[in-house]
Amino acid sequence: MPQKRNVLLAALCLSIAACGGGSDDKAGRNRQPPLVKAEPAASMRFVETVEAVGTAVANEQVTLSAPVTERLVRLGFDDGQFVRAGQVIAILAQGQESAQLAEAQARAREAQQQLSRIETLRQRGFATQANLDAQVAAASAARAHATEARASIGDRVIRAPFSGWVSLRNISAGAVVSSGTEIATISDISTIKLDFPVPETVLSAIRPGLTIDARSAAWPDQPFRGQIATVDPVIDPDTRAVTVRARLPNRDARLKPGMLLTVAIETAPRMSLAVPELAVIGEGDRRFVYAVDAGGTARRTEVRTGLRSGGRIEILEGLKAGQKVVTDGVVKLSDGMKVRLAGPGGGTAAASAAAATKKAGA
Repeated sequence: MPQKRNVLLAALCLSIAACGGGSDDKAGRNRQPPLVKAEPAASMRFVETVEAVGTAVANEQVTLSAPVTERLVRLGFDDGQFVRAGQVIAILAQGQESAQLAEAQARAREAQQQLSRIETLRQRGFATQANLDAQVAAASAARAHATEARASIGDRVIRAPFSGWVSLRNISAGAVVSSGTEIATISDISTIKLDFPVPETVLSAIRPGLTIDARSAAWPDQPFRGQIATVDPVIDPDTRAVTVRARLPNRDARLKPGMLLTVAIETAPRMSLAVPELAVIGEGDRRFVYAVDAGGTARRTEVRTGLRSGGRIEILEGLKAGQKVVTDGVVKLSDGMKVRLAGPGGGTAAASAAAATKKAGA
């Protein structure tokens, strides 16, 4: 009797185990592939950049000073005014010089008249060649004195050498200025020269004509684009850096000389395949993505990456254009796993193909 009871218990246990195993098998058969998002690898523009900090310099800038010690009669500008080339900036007293010019002009006229008389006498034979030569020299000297007097007056009229903006005025009419006293500074800022140092290690990537992107703290949302104009042929032995000069258009006069600008120099622009950064898995110095094939299988694929830009990463090797990679749900996957794609046309690729075949047969 006990032996019979043991046989029945063993049979019951085997029956229960068989039922449990069937449930597991059924659950395994009904388990769906993980749902992920994927998108094709597409080309985008990548640019390597060299960053630096530079100082803005006026395209042309000059400080006008008094050439002589004299009283300032009139100023022809106001604070921060725009002046044209040749416009009068200041006039110094020139009364004595005007009198000297009048005297020199009178002597020049007299010498010329005397020369005309001697030439007439010479033609008639009443004057020697020596007399004529002496009067020619006297007339030339008189004209030279008149020219000198005019130049002296011109030195007392200070004009703008080029068009630009005048600095703040720190002097007034009526003041007696000494030779070398600063009267005004004129700056042409229609174009800004931007000087910045770069280390000699990147010198091979820097050349005239490269595009730069500059930004100022005063205008943080507005980039100022220009081009490298000159690379200094001499490297500073103390810093091992070379000074680069770029030119930036400044039509709206937002940039001012002396501004500090951050610079990004674009080098080696290129079009390369790119995928979202979230699609790339790092293991040490190796990088992988999950590429989805036509059958809906995610294959772990090693890639070689490059630059990062705008949330995307450059793929140098390992993928082809249009090849789909998993961008969301990477942590769920292992190599060779079937996946369902979220979004329009979701599901496995195999299921999509079967559905298309069934529709065609109908």
